[in-house]
Amino acid sequence: MVALLWAVQVRPSARPDALFATAAHLTGLLAGYGVLVLLFLMARVPAVEHGVGADRLARWHALGGRHVLLLCFGHGLFALLGYAVHEGVDVLSAARELLGYPALAAAAAGTVLLAAVGVTSARAVRRRVSHETWRGVHLLVYLAAALAFGHQLAGPDLALAAWFWALAHTVVAVLLLWYRAVVPVRQAMRHALRVAEVRAEGPGVVSVVMYGEHLAELRAEPGQFLRWRFSPSYRWEVPPPAAAVAHRAAVLAVHAGPREHPAHHRQGARRPLPPDPPAAARHAGPGHRAVRGADRRPADAAQGAADRGRGRDHADAGLFETLPGGPGGITLLYRAGAEEQLVLRAELETIAAERQAGLHYLLGPSGAAYDPLAPQALAALVPDLAERDVYLCGPPGMSGAAQAGLLRAGVPAGRIHSECFGF
Repeated sequence: MVALLWAVQVRPSARPDALFATAAHLTGLLAGYGVLVLLFLMARVPAVEHGVGADRLARWHALGGRHVLLLCFGHGLFALLGYAVHEGVDVLSAARELLGYPALAAAAAGTVLLAAVGVTSARAVRRRVSHETWRGVHLLVYLAAALAFGHQLAGPDLALAAWFWALAHTVVAVLLLWYRAVVPVRQAMRHALRVAEVRAEGPGVVSVVMYGEHLAELRAEPGQFLRWRFSPSYRWEVPPPAAAVAHRAAVLAVHAGPREHPAHHRQGARRPLPPDPPAAARHAGPGHRAVRGADRRPADAAQGAADRGRGRDHADAGLFETLPGGPGGITLLYRAGAEEQLVLRAELETIAAERQAGLHYLLGPSGAAYDPLAPQALAALVPDLAERDVYLCGPPGMSGAAQAGLLRAGVPAGRIHSECFGF
């Protein structure tokens, strides 16, 4: 629709200034629309998060952000060159004249803010900054969108399109305000969540036990995670596993029946915990992943978990316990570097015995001569692997390697459901 809006307004011309202006108009429309989409993806609308998954929305947001930045830079460059050619001045003089218009100056400032967000979101930079710093810089997106809004309405758009553009921005702004501000505060006041216990499960992994009021209203289900932030005096945070823990661990699930989307994470932390819980959560609210317990359908299943890296995550005992499947229909493959990294081992073994499910520990350091996730090794543990659905969760490197192994083992690509997380 945005491209069509540009097409009905374009005036074909071979003049250089007209060509630059046409390119500036198209890139500007796409950039404005792209910013709107990026904000909507992170608006935490329950229907969208539950239908798509917060982890998948975050990946789309990250991927789209790079393209939107390129469109913003392209729009500014084409507009600058077009103005310079049209006025017959050099580029520096054209830039000074354009920045004399308040709306253009505000849009340029918004572009600079977007660039700052993009730089801090680059993987090499993000590893070196704290989560709080990254989050604070990321909030500048809202200011950048507001600064550019006036410039967008000043373009050569049709009157009806301008009204639609303003309405779309208003709707997204209302959704952001409601679901990112009002709802979290209301939930924090309603549920009064507090940390009752921080329980060490293994090296670098903890379970956080919480209590509160009216918890049945949260309608928690396997596959959900809890977003929460504590008072500034504690200076720590337990982020959702999708953003904080799972990028250093992986879960592999193999399903024998109809394709479905189980869930496999519990609360975890990657930062030092305060010495004196309980601590009150300042903001808290549920999040939804693309692979959730609500999507499961009764069927036999096999599930596996993998674990690697400096930090350790654990297989979701909740999924292992609730995933539909008869005796012998579920197999859990748990990948870890050493035995001490087998988090919740006793609980998993109890569940396996009760459900008559398979449970295999795939131990050994990464990069060893023997790869327990190699096609032959997986096929030996799950002989009918090629006929099953496979659920894979983990960091980008491991997910890619495991998916390649599964494909070589004969699993159709359409039966591999992966969730890849990275902070």
